[in-house]
Amino acid sequence: MKPWVPQLVYIEPRALEYSLGQQLLKKFTDMGLEIRETTSHNQVRNIPGNNDLQKYRNAKSTLVVGVRKTLQFDTSKPSAEYAIPLATGCMGHCHYCYLQTTMGSKPYIRTYVNVEEILDQAAQYMKERAPQMTRFEAACTSDIVGIDHLTHSLKRAIEYFGQTPHGMLRFVTKFHHVDHLLDAKHEGRTRFRFSVNADYVIKHFEPGTSSLQERIDAAKKVAEAGYPLGFIIAPIYLHEGWQEGYSHLFEKLDQSLPLSLRNDVTFEMIQHRFTKPAKRVIEKNYPKTKLEMNEEERRYKWGRYGIGKYIYPKDEEQQIREHLTKEITRHFPKATIEYFT
Repeated sequence: MKPWVPQLVYIEPRALEYSLGQQLLKKFTDMGLEIRETTSHNQVRNIPGNNDLQKYRNAKSTLVVGVRKTLQFDTSKPSAEYAIPLATGCMGHCHYCYLQTTMGSKPYIRTYVNVEEILDQAAQYMKERAPQMTRFEAACTSDIVGIDHLTHSLKRAIEYFGQTPHGMLRFVTKFHHVDHLLDAKHEGRTRFRFSVNADYVIKHFEPGTSSLQERIDAAKKVAEAGYPLGFIIAPIYLHEGWQEGYSHLFEKLDQSLPLSLRNDVTFEMIQHRFTKPAKRVIEKNYPKTKLEMNEEERRYKWGRYGIGKYIYPKDEEQQIREHLTKEITRHFPKATIEYFT
């Protein structure tokens, strides 16, 4: 698939006070994109479309260039201590994605031009925790790789953390457009992770993202460039033949990644979950989805901010954990399994 390009760009006036904002205005003007001004992302109006479904899809092709006003970082357990906010929103159409509820009815993509201020805030967090290492997750509210070929904000952050003694950067992506990041001076302080899944899940629930083979090929490039590499299997979804589906995934990873590139590989495993608000939004935005969200077949678990989520019953959860752990150990015996949730 080709790199994402917005059909419509909104620019906040304050963004033009920053050099990156000016660079993006020139870039998008030269590309011939439609550009509009907005006082704030909250004032974005007139997303094209004859109905809510069309407006939702067109919003996924809209980019808002703005300034990150709130510099207080959220926590990002279990993957990191903090979420570093470089962008918000995603151009992918993954049916199960939690961003569907957190982004509301306007799932446009936002990129922030005050990158240096954001990095300065990260420096304060590192200073407070020193000499402990502080990890920052750059993909909590977006798939940052999906837009970085346009903004290069992620590349700037990678090189910044390459120079810090007490900080590590992490992010995950479903996109393979990584070439511009391969020469970044990361100094081994950024873990580049790819979200991978069984063929059934990618085929039915991840439209608008790179294929599994494209992601694996990109992972190979990233490892060859010296980045610490990781894979997130998420969401782990029970479907007919799921054991064979996930076994095939690990076989494919095993066949594609040379042994020389496996010195520092991590795996994270996240089972499928949903909330009641997410279910309503998913069924509205993807009315023909095959995603099963039967509350009676799930176990209720309290989540952050008092919002409960539905996960698999304990016996199925145990089957998932045992099967995937066995496959990881068999194909990647030196890898680290960071967590299962």
